[in-house]
Amino acid sequence: MNIVPENPKIYHLTHVGNLQNIFDSGKVLSDAQRIFLAPAHTNVGISEIKRRRLEELKVSCHPDTKVGEYVPFYFCPRSIMLFLIYKGNHPDLTYKDGQNSIVYLQADLRRVIAWAEAEGRRWAFSDVNAGARYAFFYCDLDQLDKINWDAVNATDFREPLIKDKKQAEFLLHKSFPVDLIEAIGAINNSVAACVNKIILNTGHAITVDTKPEWYF
Repeated sequence: MNIVPENPKIYHLTHVGNLQNIFDSGKVLSDAQRIFLAPAHTNVGISEIKRRRLEELKVSCHPDTKVGEYVPFYFCPRSIMLFLIYKGNHPDLTYKDGQNSIVYLQADLRRVIAWAEAEGRRWAFSDVNAGARYAFFYCDLDQLDKINWDAVNATDFREPLIKDKKQAEFLLHKSFPVDLIEAIGAINNSVAACVNKIILNTGHAITVDTKPEWYF
C-alpha cells in the first residue's frame, strides 16, 4: 500500500566544502542561479543530466521554467545519486572523491511549502528523477500520492521500477533559504565536526548528526 507520510522530510546533498558559501549567502542556489552568480562550488552531479535540466526539461506545472532553475531535493537519504558518487564509475560524473565529504541538508516538506506559498515562490515535485524526460510534475499537496513512497523508502533498488520511482524530487525555484534547514547529516564524527565549525558563528541553530545509515 502506498501510504503518504504525515510529515515528509526532504534531503539536498552537497559537498561539505560548499557549506561556507551557502551559509555566507544564506541560501542554497539552483544550478541556474549558481552559474549566473558564479560562487566557488564543488559540483557533485552528473554533467549531462545537469545540462539537460538547465537547457531542455520544463517543469510542466510551471511551464515557463526549467528544472535547472530549481533547488532539488530527494524524499529520502541514502539516495541513488549518492550511490553513484560512492561507486565513482559513472562516465559523466566528474567528481571522483567518494561519499565521505558529502552531507545532507534536511528540511520539512510542509514547512518549506508553507514558506514558499507565503513568499510567492514556485515549488513542485516529480514522480521520478526530475532529469528524466518522462517525469510528471505536480504542485498540489493533495497529489503526494503520485509519489511511490514504498519505492522512496526501499533499501534494495535493483529492480528498475523501484530505482526509477525512488528518485522522485522536490523542487524549490531559484534558491532555498538556510533558515529552512532543520538538520545536517554527515557520514562520521570528523565531517560532523567540520560542519559544526562552519555553522558555529552563523547564528543558525541547526542540528548536525552523524548518520552512517544514510550512506553506503
